[in-house]
Amino acid sequence: MEASLKIYTDGGCSGNPGPGGWAYIMVQETFQGEKIIASNLGGEKETTNNRMELTAVIESLRALKIMDNVPQQAAVCTDSQYVQKGITEWIVTWKRNSWRTSDKKPVKNKDLWVELDSIAGELMLKHELKWEWVRGHSGNEYNERCDSMTQDAIASVLG
Repeated sequence: MEASLKIYTDGGCSGNPGPGGWAYIMVQETFQGEKIIASNLGGEKETTNNRMELTAVIESLRALKIMDNVPQQAAVCTDSQYVQKGITEWIVTWKRNSWRTSDKKPVKNKDLWVELDSIAGELMLKHELKWEWVRGHSGNEYNERCDSMTQDAIASVLG
């Protein structure tokens, strides 16, 4: 599937844990070229990098859920292998094992994984979602913009 809607997400922290930020940008392919149709960012005073990566994806999917006239095929582009592998590979086993990892420890950030699983499941009724890992800090325009927005969100939390 070649998605005509790409959702770029990023999250990060200043210290881990520490003040954190998240951001997303939705880019739609049109016959005239790429068009940003939505973006947002936010932050928290005390969090972790992985929580912010997950929050960026959750917030982008919440926005997608209420949008009209958007392509049914969408690719979520994250530079977090934790998010990409978690939602495409690990989550099936975690759920089967009552939210425990292979070494029987509780899954970290379970609250966010449950929320992501739920919202992604709802969206799959209307959208075909693809999960893509993109290398961070490697010149991808929208990943770099999300990173910059994430830094702005962290700065706003720091005051």
